Amino acid sequence: MRSEKVRFENEAGTELAAVIEWPEDEKPLGYALFAHCFTCTKNVLAAVNISRALSRQRIAVLRFDFTGLGESGGEFAATTFSDNVADIVAASQFLAEKHSPPDILIGHSLGGAAVLQATGRIPTVRAVATIGAPYHPDNAMHLFETSREEIESKGEAQVSLAGRTFTIRRSFLDDLGNHDPAETIQNLGAALLVMHSPRDAVVGIENAADIYKAAKHPKNFLSLEPADHLLSQKEDSLYAADMIATWAKRYLEAGEEGRDFPEVIDNRVTVRTPAGAFRTDMFVNGHALVADEPTSYGGTNKGPSPYDYLQAALGACTGMTVQMYASRKKWPLESVVVRLHHEKIHARDCVDCDNPNHRIDHFERELEIHGELSEEQRQRLLEISEKCPVHRTLHQEVKITSSLVDD
Repeated sequence: MRSEKVRFENEAGTELAAVIEWPEDEKPLGYALFAHCFTCTKNVLAAVNISRALSRQRIAVLRFDFTGLGESGGEFAATTFSDNVADIVAASQFLAEKHSPPDILIGHSLGGAAVLQATGRIPTVRAVATIGAPYHPDNAMHLFETSREEIESKGEAQVSLAGRTFTIRRSFLDDLGNHDPAETIQNLGAALLVMHSPRDAVVGIENAADIYKAAKHPKNFLSLEPADHLLSQKEDSLYAADMIATWAKRYLEAGEEGRDFPEVIDNRVTVRTPAGAFRTDMFVNGHALVADEPTSYGGTNKGPSPYDYLQAALGACTGMTVQMYASRKKWPLESVVVRLHHEKIHARDCVDCDNPNHRIDHFERELEIHGELSEEQRQRLLEISEKCPVHRTLHQEVKITSSLVDD
C-alpha cells in the first residue's frame, strides 16, 4: 500500500487532516471512510492497521482527524457529536470530488455511532461496519460521570480520558441525547456488520445486541474475542480488517454494474517489504498476496517463501498446460495434481550437468493424473508437462534489468 496525506474543509470551513491508504499500483475495488474512536486520532493503532490491511485487499481507505483532534484545525471543546457526523459527510464529499464517493463506512467506538448517523446523508454507501460502537451516542455519558455535575453547573469541565485532558462542554452532552438510533439504524439502507468484543470494558457487548436488533437485513454480527475496546493488539485489528474486507467485497462486487471494473494500472507485479522483518506484501494482477520466511530464518512465517512461490508458479503452469492439451485432444482427463520439491545440489551429483563444481537448483516434479486414460496418453501428458512456459523459462537464459526510481 502507499499512504497519501491530504487535507479538506468541513462545512464550517475548518481544515481537517487525513491520510488515504491506496492499493499499491492498482485501481481500488472501492473506497472506504474510517471514523476513529472518541478523543483518538487517525493514527490510533486500530485505524492504521485496519486501513492498511484493507488497502492490501484493493480497498482505498481515507482516515481523518475529527475537528480539534490530531492534526486537524478547530477547537475540540466547541464540537458536538453532530459535528463529528458532519465531518464524516465532509470527508465523503472530498472523496467524491477528488476520487470516488465512499462505498463503505467504518466506525470505531463513538465513531461507529457517528457512521450510523452519517450513512443516511451519503447515498453511495453500500456497507457499514461498526467496531465496539455504543447503541445510543449518550451511552458515552459514563465517561464523564465524575465531572457531570461540574459540566452541568459551570457549562464545562476538564475531563481526563485515556491519560489526556479534554474540555467537555454541556453542549456536547446535550447533543448526545438528541439522536434517535432506533429510527436511524432501522432505515440504514446499507448492509451492516456489527463487530464487538465481549471483553470490551468501555462499551458493553449489550450495545452490539441492540444495534443488531434495530437493524434490518442484510446484517451480520462478529465477535472480536479476546480483543479489548481499542483493539490494542495488532493481531486483533488485522483480524477485524480481514473480516471487513471479506464481508464488504460482496457488496462492492454486487454494485459493479455501470462502473468501470478496476484494472491493474500498468500490468506490473509490485511487492513492498517494510522495515523490521521479511514479511512482504505482493500485488499481482489485482490479487493481494503475502510472502515471508520461516521463523527459523528470521521471518514471521506469515506466508510462503519466494522459492515456495517459484515452485507454485511451476506447478500451476504445469497443471494448466496439461489440462489445455488434454482438452484440445478431447481426452477424459479429470484432474492433475502436481507435487514439487526444490533443493540446491552440487552439479557433480547431476549426471547431465556441464560443470561439476557449481551448485544448481533441482526441482523434483511428480504428476498425479486422474481420468480414464491409456498408458500412452498418460506418457504423452508427462511429455507435455515439460513444455509449460514457466518450465521453459527456467531452462532458458534469463535477463533481468534493475534500476532505481524516485521515491
